Amino acid sequence: MTATRTAPYEIRPASPVLGAEIVGVDLTGAVDDATAEALREDFWKHKVLVFRGQHLTPDAHVKAVQIFDKPFDHPRWLHRYEDNRLVYVFNLEKGGAAAQWHVGGTWRNPPFNIESLTYQVVPEVGGHTLWADLQAAYDGLSEPFKRLLESVNAVYSDYPGDGTYNRPPVTGTVEHLVVRTHRHTGRKGLFISSSAIRLTGINAAEGEALLPLLLAQASSPNYTVGFGWKPGDFVIWDNQATWHYAVNDYDGPREYRKVIGG
Repeated sequence: MTATRTAPYEIRPASPVLGAEIVGVDLTGAVDDATAEALREDFWKHKVLVFRGQHLTPDAHVKAVQIFDKPFDHPRWLHRYEDNRLVYVFNLEKGGAAAQWHVGGTWRNPPFNIESLTYQVVPEVGGHTLWADLQAAYDGLSEPFKRLLESVNAVYSDYPGDGTYNRPPVTGTVEHLVVRTHRHTGRKGLFISSSAIRLTGINAAEGEALLPLLLAQASSPNYTVGFGWKPGDFVIWDNQATWHYAVNDYDGPREYRKVIGG
């Protein structure tokens, strides 16, 4: 795809739907106001931005997220970077619960605005991450179906997790609209995650039939993009307009750090 120019850096779209690589921005130092504003505009447009070879320190990672949103201090996360509690560390030999389509933070209302990762160790082969555009998935629905979804919610566990993927039995729940209007762009999109327990606003039988359809629509290859990684790469995504999937097709170590926004 032909690269387009957005001063003062280059943006290279990864697909016609979502995702782009940013070239010419050094996030290890200060980012001026004009560049920061341009990055935010491109972020809302492309939803997933990749910055190659940044090699961000944990503190620089937090500052990069602050360009887009306020970093979030997770109430239960166990695996924090020892010198910055806003940075969560992962050291995996195999993929875990992230190897399914999901949205981060469905246990809270609102869910996380954004999520981001910096990679330190990656497998030589495999270990890609996929994102799907929930707004494009919504656009692909018929108008009568869109009207139906306006009155439907999805129910999730309200347990905030601790980074271990261990989940207790569901005792409390939180509900989210399955059609969300984006806080910055005003664009409507699906909002659904594979952890949804059930749907409300329709009867149980209708919900059991509708939920798999929504999950399939949201994960259609027509609305997805994938990226592979090298050490030093940084990626940030709009958690309220996309969902993601960490492909579990690799062996060996995979180390990365996460900072959440919102």
